[in-house]
Amino acid sequence: MVTAARLRHLGPNWYAAVMGTAIVGSAGAALPSPVRRLCAVLWALSLLLLLALLAARALHWTHHRDQARAHLLDPATAPFYGCTAMALLAVGGGALSAGRYWIGTQAAVALDAVLFTAGTALGLAAAVAVPYLMVTRHRPTLADATPVWLLPLVAPMVSAALGPALVPYLPPGQPRETLLLGCLALFGLSLLATLLMLPLLLARLLLHGPLPLALTPALFLVLGPLGQSTTATGALADLAPGVVPAPYDRGLAVFAVLYGVPVMGFALLWLAFAAAQVVRARRRGMRFALTWWGLTFPVGTCVTGAASLARHTGLAVYAGLAVGLYALLLIAWAAAATGTVRGLLSGALLPAPGPAPGALRAARVRTRSGAVR
Repeated sequence: MVTAARLRHLGPNWYAAVMGTAIVGSAGAALPSPVRRLCAVLWALSLLLLLALLAARALHWTHHRDQARAHLLDPATAPFYGCTAMALLAVGGGALSAGRYWIGTQAAVALDAVLFTAGTALGLAAAVAVPYLMVTRHRPTLADATPVWLLPLVAPMVSAALGPALVPYLPPGQPRETLLLGCLALFGLSLLATLLMLPLLLARLLLHGPLPLALTPALFLVLGPLGQSTTATGALADLAPGVVPAPYDRGLAVFAVLYGVPVMGFALLWLAFAAAQVVRARRRGMRFALTWWGLTFPVGTCVTGAASLARHTGLAVYAGLAVGLYALLLIAWAAAATGTVRGLLSGALLPAPGPAPGALRAARVRTRSGAVR
């Protein structure tokens, strides 16, 4: 049984497990011939994980407020607050793409509307608050730069990719157009912020060498904004006809291809680079850590991005790419899930609370003979 004391070390990075599980279900539903039952089961699992984690994090804030505040002031942990927003968005979006076969369309729309609203609000807050803290309190150096810095900036892009699915369920006219163009604004917000951050990450790798072994899987996080932005442009183009006036609807369809094709090309380049780094780290003794969940959600966004390009170009090569990437996603999810379960059972991921400070002080008191009491 996990007590409140055992939750002291439960950080926002745990939401990555929810994201990684949800994307397996929703990405599978985006394939040409989805295995709907499997996708629905995995989405249901992600929903249960989200509910359990929300409850656990509430206990964490209630009983370990000092530790929660320390997480915000820690430059290595604060960016993971973007995962909170993305977990809500991923489960909400999965409700429509995979969960509706289980719970029905009406319930899926209601759940997605709630989680999309909450996730978008939290994502925008994280996109502002975390960089603000980095500038005013964290003050990191170039050597401290990691792909984790992208997490709060990518959250609005997830909203941009998943929000258009709600457009058909709004009243025709301005409500639909407002949501669609609002998602386009979120796309631009996240894209420009990401373009400012990526040169810092590449400079850190070139000037300071590889990341620490445990952090190496985080290199896959760069795929997140690439695959998700490709997915977003495709989703916007899919819903534009009849929502935005001509010729903008056709323009969004053209933009989805002209933007998505080169970005997906760069995503594949980065995938090869990051995979080579992970293989190198594994050979040098990299062991399981929660950073392995970084191998899941970003790859899932490339699956949905490739599936989007397959729809808009009609090219079989993108359909094949989506299937191949989904197979990679399943392998990554299985590895991360297995490692997480083992870590929880062994107590390595949620260590038991140590002795009270008073007990520590008492243990260090020495007698005149030099014995430790």
